[in-house]
Amino acid sequence: MSHNYPEYRDHLNEFAAKLPTGARKGFAALHQGTMKEGVLDVKTKELIALGIAIATRCDGCIAYHMNAATNAGVTREELDDMIGVAMLMGGGPSMVYGAQAIEAFEQYQAQK
Repeated sequence: MSHNYPEYRDHLNEFAAKLPTGARKGFAALHQGTMKEGVLDVKTKELIALGIAIATRCDGCIAYHMNAATNAGVTREELDDMIGVAMLMGGGPSMVYGAQAIEAFEQYQAQK
């Protein structure tokens, strides 16, 4: 399945706004607290999140975290290295989702 990941992210945002307010705000607080600069920089944290998204086969997570990773300055070389680790951990299906992550990367890069 091919996505226009920037459009897919916008689509998910529309429906995420319909989630229960308390749960949504709680998750947003968790996300903000976790993904801020710390011992690990934001780019590294986004690469970890993308690796998990690939290994768990989550299109929406790829859409969100690729946007953030691109904004954090992830390079194609860093992405490729991380995809290799995700494939190691997630097996053959992660190869397919790794390819989708490359598609998302190219789409977000084209928006810059």
